[in-house]
Amino acid sequence: MHLVRAHARRQRVTCASSRSSLFQLIGGWAGKGAESKYAFPLRWTRDREAPVLNTSVGARARTVGRMRGEGRHWVGGRVKGREGCGEWNIPGVDVGEFVGFEWGPTQMLLYPTWHDHTKHAPDGSRRMQFIQVVYNDKDVYSPILPKLFNESHGIFMTLQKSEHNCTTQKAELVSISRNYRSVIRAYLEELHRSAGSAYSVDPELSMQFEDQVSILSAMEIIWNLCEILYIEAAQAGSLMSHLLDWIRLHICQVDAMSDQIMASENPVEHLYYWNVVTGYVLQGRLDEARQLLAKKAATEPAKSSMYRCMDELMRKMPFFSHGSYQTITEFELKWRYWQEECERCLKEGTFASNDKLLLICKILAGDENAVSDKKDLLSTWYHLLVSKLLYCHPTVKPTDLYQYAEICLNNFMSSGSRLEALDRILLAALEFNIHQVLKDCSIVLNNWWFVAHLTDLLDHCKLLQSHNLHFGSNLREFLILEYASGLFNHNSLWQLAVDYFDHCPQFGRIYLELYIERVPLTTERKALKVLRICEQRQMTEQVRSICKIMAMKAMRNNRLGSALSWSVRAKDSFFATLISDRLLQDYSVKGCFSDFDLISNLGSSMLLSDRLTFLGKYCEFHKLYGEMQFTKAANLLLSLMTARIAPRSFWMTLLLDALPMMEQKEVIFSSEQTYALMHCLEDVTADETESEREMRAVGGEDEVETTQLGLLRLAFTRNLAKAIVQEGTHQGS
Repeated sequence: MHLVRAHARRQRVTCASSRSSLFQLIGGWAGKGAESKYAFPLRWTRDREAPVLNTSVGARARTVGRMRGEGRHWVGGRVKGREGCGEWNIPGVDVGEFVGFEWGPTQMLLYPTWHDHTKHAPDGSRRMQFIQVVYNDKDVYSPILPKLFNESHGIFMTLQKSEHNCTTQKAELVSISRNYRSVIRAYLEELHRSAGSAYSVDPELSMQFEDQVSILSAMEIIWNLCEILYIEAAQAGSLMSHLLDWIRLHICQVDAMSDQIMASENPVEHLYYWNVVTGYVLQGRLDEARQLLAKKAATEPAKSSMYRCMDELMRKMPFFSHGSYQTITEFELKWRYWQEECERCLKEGTFASNDKLLLICKILAGDENAVSDKKDLLSTWYHLLVSKLLYCHPTVKPTDLYQYAEICLNNFMSSGSRLEALDRILLAALEFNIHQVLKDCSIVLNNWWFVAHLTDLLDHCKLLQSHNLHFGSNLREFLILEYASGLFNHNSLWQLAVDYFDHCPQFGRIYLELYIERVPLTTERKALKVLRICEQRQMTEQVRSICKIMAMKAMRNNRLGSALSWSVRAKDSFFATLISDRLLQDYSVKGCFSDFDLISNLGSSMLLSDRLTFLGKYCEFHKLYGEMQFTKAANLLLSLMTARIAPRSFWMTLLLDALPMMEQKEVIFSSEQTYALMHCLEDVTADETESEREMRAVGGEDEVETTQLGLLRLAFTRNLAKAIVQEGTHQGS
């Protein structure tokens, strides 16, 4: 079941060799009903006993939890937190009861109650004897794999936006599938280079890269086979050419040996020469085999006729061309005629003097035993399968692949050996059991990226329409939701998750509303991104929540202008009133507004509350005064007081603001307006409390306030006199 180690063994040539400490992937598609939503793949950590559980649950655990077991699979472990709750299904681990939690950015520690190695719990089961370490999706924090997630996101969005019709659907889906594979291949090579460069500096990091290389290699080989069988749906004839391309791309042992012999001084005398020639033949690469044989024939003139005959047989080998008008029947006739020619050469003993050429001729003639004898060059059972089909059943039908695969697997495996995870997945694919493929990949692979995108593509191919989960959404949506939930744990990849949630019609909106509130709003720029996402999707409650949070943060940092802006966006009248009061208090102390431009450009937003309206109009008064539009400024100032929207505590400030305009040469305030101001002044003095009157009686009144009152009364009296004289003059004239 060790997928990573198995595939690394097979790919020693292009991938770093596997080591004994690689992750062992275990897990299960466990749980029934709603519990299945919380069944996550489990893997063991390197050099420790604690299991690693990939989970997208982001709650901070703080209460006592308990895990109960049923046989080998433990279910029902529930952890509640301040921001939600999560469930984990941990197969193969007797966890027992835990009483403490400690969360970091990527892991959680579960502290057990039972530490004695020799004792058992009252129910007879063994309790957890070490601290349980539960990790989040560690691949999300890999330095390279997030690039893969970003690239594949663009392909995913292209697929969702594409409009298929009967003539273009298949070609477009195949193209999208190849785009996914090209992304996997690009980052597979980058990881391989990173593993090599990091080995001398950080062997531990290099080993992690090697693990990811092996897993990505397995993903690529599985995806490629699914593309051939399900997306492209290759039929008899063309199926063989696709399988050959599949083997040539993923089995690189022959190419590595070829590089070695070509780098030598005398390639035809190299130890691997005939292995390379035979390997080319087994992969159907006859042109390359002919080139190597031509080099050998040049060194052995006496056997030139023998090599010439082999070259002719290879040149004549027919291949089915899907684009031509050739029918399967015509191809089979050509094939039968060609193999009869190969068999005739065997009967005539044309290659009897050369064992290597004789073996190759037997392979060409379709001798299954001859193909099986070269298992050392085939490296895997599916390479053996393709080689046998190429020379024995070149027009095999897709439905017959599984029965041939079982035969090759039995021939290839030694007695007592067990099927590995990759073998089971490929067998399920050849059996056309799509759901088993997806299930096993979910169990074995270390993240949801692969199954989510492959399932989405297969769903667009109309291959999963009949399979719905009994607890809610269909399989496609379930897997995409799990993948997107993991992305939301990352400080930048969460933006990708939004688009994935958008394309989950049943539960995507609900998930997005729950997760978007948990995005840490570390900066205003990030908060604006989150806000824009919510506004585009009419998520009113989330918009209000985000704005309130940011307003409160700005308020704590004494950034009142920013706080006011956020409260206006949240349409929170109470908080806007509170901030307006703070701004007015600051103005009373400093004599100016620190955010004058913001306040003076509130527009219709100032109507959110009376206090905010006053603040905006008061700034407008200052603007008019600064532009020396005294008449408009005086009218506005008076209306602020007579309309009673200004706080009473601020009336004295407004009255003092009228003083400079009363000292102008021309009369700004009319007699009627002056009487109104005097009435307001009397209201201010009438609102004094009993304690203030007592202080006045004993002479404890503030000297500044006494001076202000005196100046105001004097100014009002003088202005009233000037206004009456001016108004009388105008009437007399």
